[in-house]
Amino acid sequence: MKFRIIDQQSSNNAQSPIRVIEQTSGQEIGWINRYLDREYVRRLAHTSLRAYAYNLLHFVRWWASIHPSGNIEEQDLSESTLLDYVRFQSSQQPRPSASTINDRVAVTDRALRNEFPEAPCQMARGFHQAFLRRGPMGLARPRQAMSRLRVKVPKRNIVPLSVNEVARFWSSFRSSRDLAMVGLMLLHGLRSAELLALNCDDVLLPEAQVRVRGKGNKLRFLPLAPETIQLLDHYLRFERPSPCSAALFVVLKGCARGTRMNPAGLRSLFRHHRQTTGIKLAHPHRFRHTFASDMVRAGMSLPALMQLMGHADIQTTLQYVRIAPQDVYLEYARAVTQHIRPLPKTSS
Repeated sequence: MKFRIIDQQSSNNAQSPIRVIEQTSGQEIGWINRYLDREYVRRLAHTSLRAYAYNLLHFVRWWASIHPSGNIEEQDLSESTLLDYVRFQSSQQPRPSASTINDRVAVTDRALRNEFPEAPCQMARGFHQAFLRRGPMGLARPRQAMSRLRVKVPKRNIVPLSVNEVARFWSSFRSSRDLAMVGLMLLHGLRSAELLALNCDDVLLPEAQVRVRGKGNKLRFLPLAPETIQLLDHYLRFERPSPCSAALFVVLKGCARGTRMNPAGLRSLFRHHRQTTGIKLAHPHRFRHTFASDMVRAGMSLPALMQLMGHADIQTTLQYVRIAPQDVYLEYARAVTQHIRPLPKTSS
């Protein structure tokens, strides 16, 4: 059986617009769509719903490869179902990343528990029971499904761009629009999705602020650097076509002129300039990480940086910050000079 995802407009506020269906008959995969409906009612972001649907699509395709009917019944599920699914993914070539496997298993676990609350597969008791974690005040609540069955994720160590790399990449741009987009990522730490979601009324140039909608549709106001203000002002005055959509950053040429720039367009833009400059690591998220590293080196506190980057947990901010050995040495030298008392003199 073959399955696919459709994204349809629906007037039903209780039904997810994203559906997983059987390709030939068009029949909906009930247990998946009921889970998507539940998450949609919880006002999950459209991008998250779509990611969940693709994760569940991958599972149901695997399930159909070993169960020709493609149907899932409670009696078919066992304690090793999810473990078998992990083994299958680990044997694929190319092998999915550990985080991808974990995301697929976690979403599948939640969806199956939603549909079959008594099914044994939700526990896999010998492998991933919910353990109590130790908090600052002692034992805290049990870990959630995401921390149950997990493949070990290698620690990421993203190296920020050097000053020279930033300068070379920056100088390859010609339009104020492109420079403003890079500036908002480099000088303000915006995610690429946040950048593309900006509207003209989100830019408050007189107040030197920009209103950003982050993950979970959470709003935050960021101060604008003078350089960014100048670039945005020039773009809005002289480059942005009129009339066009409410989007801040729009396509400047071609049949799509005046429409919101999409993720594919941003990726294409960065790909072109990586080839032009030879800086292979100049990806949009690398500029966000470079921003975080620069702020830490400038002495910004982690709580303040957490607010600027739109993180809900300071542990997420720490994952973006990697202090180089030379920075550790300089910090130590500064601390020794300012705060460590000299050793008392000893009599000879």
